[in-house]
Parts: sequence; C-alpha cells; structure tokens
Amino acid sequence: MKSVLSRLQGDKVIWFVVAFLSLFSLLAVYSSTGTLAYRFQAGNTEYYLIRHFVILIMGLLLMFVAHKIKYTYYSRISQLALFAAVPLLLVTLFMGTNINEANRWLTLPVINVTFQSSDFAKLALIMYVARILTKKQGQIKDFRSSFIPVVLPVMIVCALILPANLSTAVILFATSIVLMFIGRISLKYIFAMITLGVVFLSIFLIILLNSPETGRFYTWKNRIERFVDRENADTYQSDQAKIAIATGGVTGKMPGNSVQRNFLPQAYSDFIFAIIIEEYGLIGGFVVVMLYLILLFRGVRIAHRSPGTFGAFLAAGLTFSLVFQAMINMAVTVDLLPVTGQPLPLLSMGGTSLWFTSLAIGIILSVSRKVEEIKNQEGEEHVAA
Repeated sequence: MKSVLSRLQGDKVIWFVVAFLSLFSLLAVYSSTGTLAYRFQAGNTEYYLIRHFVILIMGLLLMFVAHKIKYTYYSRISQLALFAAVPLLLVTLFMGTNINEANRWLTLPVINVTFQSSDFAKLALIMYVARILTKKQGQIKDFRSSFIPVVLPVMIVCALILPANLSTAVILFATSIVLMFIGRISLKYIFAMITLGVVFLSIFLIILLNSPETGRFYTWKNRIERFVDRENADTYQSDQAKIAIATGGVTGKMPGNSVQRNFLPQAYSDFIFAIIIEEYGLIGGFVVVMLYLILLFRGVRIAHRSPGTFGAFLAAGLTFSLVFQAMINMAVTVDLLPVTGQPLPLLSMGGTSLWFTSLAIGIILSVSRKVEEIKNQEGEEHVAA
C-alpha cells in the first residue's frame, strides 16, 4: 500500500477527493441500479456494480498514466486532438448512433463500444485554447493575431456539439470565456463574444420553441416548458428527485435504503445526487458539494503556482469545466435548472465519459506534479544553503 501511494505524485488532496468520490460512486451506483438489474439482467444486482467498478478502475489507470506525462507534452497533443475532434463531431452529427433522438454517440467497430465525441472534443478544445493563449501572450490584446485564433475553434466546436448536446456546448463555451478572461484577452472582445453567444442562443431558442414537435428540438422545448410552466407540465423527474431529497432528511435512510430509485428515471446517472441525499442525507450532499469545491480550490491553486503559463491555463480550464458540470448537475437535481442530461463527474454510472473525466483530472495532476518538483528543489536548495 505504501509503495502504491508513493507512486501517486502531484496534489495529494486531489487524489483524496478522487478516492472519496469513487467510493461514493460505487455505493450510489450499486444502490440505484436495482430496477435496471431486474429489467435487463434478470435481477442480477451485482452486474452493474462489477461493470462500474471495472470502468472506474480503468479510469483511475488512465488518470495515473496522464499524471505521469509531462504537462508540456499536452500542448502538442492538443493540436492532434483538435484536428481529430472536428471530423469526429461531423461524423457523429450526420452518422452517429442515435439514442433518445440525439446523435451524440459514435460506435467503434469490432469492439462495439460507444462514446460521446463531445467528451473528447471538450478535452481537446480546452487544451488547445490553453496552448493558443500561451503562445499569443506577447500580443494578447490584438484582435486579429490573438482573439481570432482563439475564438474560431471555440465557435466551430461548440456549433458542432450544439445540435445534439446543448448543455455540453454551453458549458464548453462558458469555460472558454473564463479561460480567455484569465488569459488577458481584451474585455471588449470577451463581452462582444458573450453578446454574440446570447443572441445566437436566443435565436436558437426562438426557432426551438416554434419548431415541429419532433426530434431533439422537441425534447429541449419540453424541458424548457416543464421548467417554466410547472403547473401545467409533466414534472415527474423533478418531483421524484425532490421527494428523494425531502425524505432523506439530515442523516438519510442509510446506504441501500433508497425508495425513489424505483421511480426516478436515470437515478444512476443524471439524478444520482438525489439518491445520495436520500441515503446519506443533507450531510452526504454537503460532503459531495464540498469535495467539488475542494477540487475547484486545489485546481485554482495549482494554476496559480504553475511554473509555466500553459500549465496555469490548462489546470484552470479543466478544473472549471469539471466543476461547472458538477454544479449544473446538482442544480438540475434540486430543480434550479431545466433537465440537461449532464452526468455528475466521477459519481454517475458511465463509460467513456468517466474515462475522459479521469484524463482531465490526470492532466491537472500532471501540472501539480511539476509544481511539487519545483517546490522540492527549492526546499533542497534552501537546506543546502
């Protein structure tokens, strides 16, 4: 055990957060997949636990490998990744596997594994924006030489993600805005981009609300109408989530005693936070929120202490992306936002989405590993002096 821990470099607090969330994930997924097991696995409740455990272990292995790679290598990797991401998004948009009236998935031949190309594109774009911002710091206030090279890939990738995954496109756009602000892009250009984004989204929503009642547009339209007009709309998902939260109380019903898991759709993914509160109470929910806030604090701290500009932008962008997603998922669960379909990072049952989350955290740890190396060298030099 000691030898394993000695191999884990980088921020130990983040490793602790990952370990705690992973444990929470195993318990919550096992508890919330009972109905799923009876529907599809003849009552074999261990099936989804073992499956999730294997996926989680593979994710931790990816995290370990990613944190061992020198963070500066991700600058060149980002170029290759973005050049691959755009064609993948195009293929997904027109020929992707359709699930729930959305072409979000690509199915890999032979091994028959599906993954969301938007997860890959999100990681690639954040790394690429960090790279461009780093290289353009000398003329960062210039519109043509700095702003355009940053904003073009953001607009292209977000536009390709938008038709099938509105919430992911919005999160990615918001993360890019934060990175531009940190990267000292002129505020007038940032506000112009925000205004353009709001106008584009408004036009998109107007088209959405007046579209025929078919396809993905109809799904989004229903979600918005259910959120706005609660009295006349079917709010089954939100109601079941609120029942789970209300009956959980302060201390919860204890692990495995959830009742709403039998009624709440997507209890093991989109609404897993409701099951956690039902079983572990407000105390458990508070612990989960605090773990994400700790991740945010440590990620910002790593960015602040990074020896290089690229490492700072990389750590900040990936941290904000993960925490934004977590906060949106929890806001949906407590009915502060319309249903989005965003999983809770490291907690929801998933496949490749969990692996991309693991890669993102591994890259953050890679930056922190360099921070620790410099700190140790300075300590040794101080002792020697």
